Amino acid sequence: MNRVQGKTAIVTGGASGIGEGIVRALVAEGANVVFGDIDADKGRALAESLGAKAVFQRHDATSEQSWRDMLAAAEKAFGTVNVLVNNVGGLEAAPLETWDGAKFQRALDLNLFSAFFGVTAVTPIMKKAGGGSIINIASMAAMRGYPAIIGYVSAKWAVRGMTKAAAVELGAYGIRVNAVHPGQTQTPATEKAPFKTEHVALKRLGQPDDIAQIVLFLASDDARWVTGADYMADGGELAGDATYAGYPED
Repeated sequence: MNRVQGKTAIVTGGASGIGEGIVRALVAEGANVVFGDIDADKGRALAESLGAKAVFQRHDATSEQSWRDMLAAAEKAFGTVNVLVNNVGGLEAAPLETWDGAKFQRALDLNLFSAFFGVTAVTPIMKKAGGGSIINIASMAAMRGYPAIIGYVSAKWAVRGMTKAAAVELGAYGIRVNAVHPGQTQTPATEKAPFKTEHVALKRLGQPDDIAQIVLFLASDDARWVTGADYMADGGELAGDATYAGYPED
């Protein structure tokens, strides 16, 4: 208990799914959490249920101004920021030949630029604080190719590269930067995904708290010697001969 006591975390996409699991885990272990989401109703309800340690801020992670507002809210509520969890993401599935520049840019905005804006936003305050932990939620799609989601795959590979570049640059300031790569995880947003468990070593789908516990470790001082790392959270799927059925085109 209290593994992140006294730390202040920002979590994006925190109103449901994996983000909600991360918010709950951090609060349960003593952190102050400012979390954002575009779903204000769910966000406010979650914050109210968690008490004074959780503050909701309506947040569009693809907007630099919204990031400035998020940092201001965190500093006003708790004084500083020690942990950032870039959790926002989403995919659009379509055959390769139907992709155009606008669709590809949407995928990059949601899955890459949202994290980039977060990293650049918190770096000055973490430098001032003498360190911190940045955790980018990527995907097992950052480790291999998948059909019909070229924008998502491209963005997640870029998040992985950004994580390593930032870790090298920011390590001298005590700022650790790591990536978590969820596999097939059961959330409200993935209800229609064609998930299968026959290639998952642990023979089940992941749950939000499975991902949250890895984030909790990386946010804590237990991970003080860990930076630039990739943490697979896929139940062992990519450890074997995984195949993939593809996403429905609609």
